[in-house]
Amino acid sequence: MNPHEHPELDAFLASLERGRLLSGTVAAIEQFGVFVKLDDGPDHPSFPGVGFISPPELSWRWISSTSEAVEIGQRVTAEFLQYDTWNMEARLPLRATQPDPFQAFADDVTVGQELRGRVTKLVPFGVFVEVADGINGFVHKDDFTAEPTQVGEELAVVVIEIDREQHRLRLSAR
Repeated sequence: MNPHEHPELDAFLASLERGRLLSGTVAAIEQFGVFVKLDDGPDHPSFPGVGFISPPELSWRWISSTSEAVEIGQRVTAEFLQYDTWNMEARLPLRATQPDPFQAFADDVTVGQELRGRVTKLVPFGVFVEVADGINGFVHKDDFTAEPTQVGEELAVVVIEIDREQHRLRLSAR
């Protein structure tokens, strides 16, 4: 898309500063992201909204579908991340305005601590275990005494690593 063909939209997007809060209404939900019609600024010439939220930026929690995080017509407020000059849209990380549950969890847990959890996903190299609401850790297949066989199975696990930056929790089930 050529910014010169849409000078009002280009000027609006170029004027935005990283971290500015923008509000609007969810206009469309697609598997690849969510379009937001912003309260301020012009309409987009091709998309249902000038704001765009990619799936990883919708929520701190794991979601299998964008429609799990928002619904059409919902009011949202998000921080401006960047001006996507290719699509002429404002990239909005919605989760940046929400508390990060992983950090709160990491404040209360220590390496070596035993937890109980429920298997949420089986993969060839291990399993994911939900140890708190929306907090999943990973148990590598080498860290089992007896590997779980189904989703929903309860496990006793031990925290072996907490990576706050990557939001990763490594567990053992030995």
